[in-house]
Amino acid sequence: MKNDEKPMGRRSLLRLAAALGATATVEVFAADRMSGSEAGPATGAAPPARPRPAGAPGAQPQARLRPAAYRLQPMTGYAPPAFRRAIPPVRTRPFLHLTGVGRSMVLTFDDGPDPRYTPEILATLRRYGCRAMFFVCGEMAVDNQDLLKEMAEDGHVVGNHTWSHPLVPKLRPSRIRQELGSTSEVVEQALGTPPLWYRAPYGAWNRLSFEIGAELGMEPLAWTVDTLDWQEPPTDSIVRRVLDGAGSGVVVLNHDAGGNRAHSVAALKRYLPELLDAGYSITVPRR
Repeated sequence: MKNDEKPMGRRSLLRLAAALGATATVEVFAADRMSGSEAGPATGAAPPARPRPAGAPGAQPQARLRPAAYRLQPMTGYAPPAFRRAIPPVRTRPFLHLTGVGRSMVLTFDDGPDPRYTPEILATLRRYGCRAMFFVCGEMAVDNQDLLKEMAEDGHVVGNHTWSHPLVPKLRPSRIRQELGSTSEVVEQALGTPPLWYRAPYGAWNRLSFEIGAELGMEPLAWTVDTLDWQEPPTDSIVRRVLDGAGSGVVVLNHDAGGNRAHSVAALKRYLPELLDAGYSITVPRR
């Protein structure tokens, strides 16, 4: 040792030892981070065995790690909310006519679709380029979904007229929901969208039907003019009632099922061109 070099003091030696210990500790933590999940438990863990080279006797094939499940799951907490159709208000009475439509009328047909009468009604409307509303019963619609699709393709509105045409005020709430809900499901299955309008059989509404209809996203529509074709009157009687009741925003009630509707089919062929010649347009409500 040279004369100008002084021996290291005790404190200097302690500082050097502490620095070397800290460096070793950092290396241990770094190695632990790199090992990840392959590291064993800290207490009582045996040192990991060295992997044998591929092809060596007793070597086991390495299992391929699967991606963690959370990497396959979208972070739905940050996803935009799913679109939900606005629920209409609960009405205390149905719409009886349309307002703000000018010299226009609405033709509606209940109880179908019936393959005996509905196709000819659709053909007549198509011939004159008119759209109408069809309030269908689920028990008829489920076996005639091709007619539902034809209605939609021609631009007609398909509404809900319950499943089995019951007297709604006599039903329990669960049955009302079943009658309306089941029919909406059939329409949605056929057309891709549920109905936006419904009509109570016999025009018999009650508070529960308004509430449940609104929950299902539907508005209630009644009528202004009843052709009484459900009584199977002569064709002339149906035509006269429609023409006498014609007016702006009038909603006309017809039927395309539920009985012999041959006179209803024949009447449409007569009064529709007369309404058009009188300056009326045949329209459907918008929502």
